Amino acid sequence: MKILISSHAFAPSLGGIETVSALLVQEFIAMGHEVAVVTQTPGNNSGTIKIARQPSAIELIGLTNWCDVLWQNNLSLRTLWPALLMRKPVVVTHQGSYCDRPRGIDLVQRIKHATVNRLTSVAISEYVASCFKTRSTVIPNPYDARTFNVRSTSTPRADLVFVGRLVSEKGVDILLEALARMHDLRPRLTIVGTGPEERSLRELATKRYLDGQVKFVGAKQAGEIAEILNRHRILVVPSRYDEPFGVVALEAIACGCVVVGSRGGGLPEAIGPCGVTFANGDVTALANALMRSMRSPNEMERLRASAPQHLARFHPTTIANAYVDLFQSQLRHE
Repeated sequence: MKILISSHAFAPSLGGIETVSALLVQEFIAMGHEVAVVTQTPGNNSGTIKIARQPSAIELIGLTNWCDVLWQNNLSLRTLWPALLMRKPVVVTHQGSYCDRPRGIDLVQRIKHATVNRLTSVAISEYVASCFKTRSTVIPNPYDARTFNVRSTSTPRADLVFVGRLVSEKGVDILLEALARMHDLRPRLTIVGTGPEERSLRELATKRYLDGQVKFVGAKQAGEIAEILNRHRILVVPSRYDEPFGVVALEAIACGCVVVGSRGGGLPEAIGPCGVTFANGDVTALANALMRSMRSPNEMERLRASAPQHLARFHPTTIANAYVDLFQSQLRHE
């Protein structure tokens, strides 16, 4: 099968969509399929994968004519039109960036939702699927199983870790406020990531007398993040907003962490039986969840024991097979 993948962002850009696209490219090729990628990310093509960066209309038409199926990892009207004109099978995966239902005069959002209703739709979580009128097949995002796994270490695991962008919607200030209420335990927290809120978060940590407990380590590459996760017991995902999914939770679970995360959106689907959830934005509920977890080693071990079976659902090979089955079903309908 010839698969054309549309990923607005792709390597060398770093991010969740880029990682998912790259993982599935590798899996599709390993399964014997031919793959080409169209992206708006500039860069040099040094590998064997055919990548069309910021393609012209003629180049896009040629690639669309070549392929058997177009897979869009997030809807892109810019790369969709040739496939519609040629009546090629199209599968669109919704990552959540445009899942809010249109309100008022939001022309782009309305066009995207109208387009989704006419295409084969995939959602990365049941939560994202619920945002659209059309029926979506739920295929979650994979995690990088080669990079994120349990590694032997001679030192005891530290307490808490956060991994993500330091922006208000990620709720790191909620986590710091929760730490300030945990006077008896005084857990240590490692914060991995950078962003516009870093300065205000450092100031909040000082204001709450947490300087000795909180360590900001900046942005890290995937391999470094895996090492850090292997040195901690609990990943905290305190997002204010409803996360569409939560690959970081899978990465942490694969490295031996229990996850404490906010309850809204698709994050609980990623956490599964390997952690606990609390109401979004509720400082008291987060503090209580963390204290219960840290004071219950047997419960922590029970949650960790669920990891292998849970993670098997999100292995790249499992996810790639689900997509190939869907692609082939579309070809049979042609």
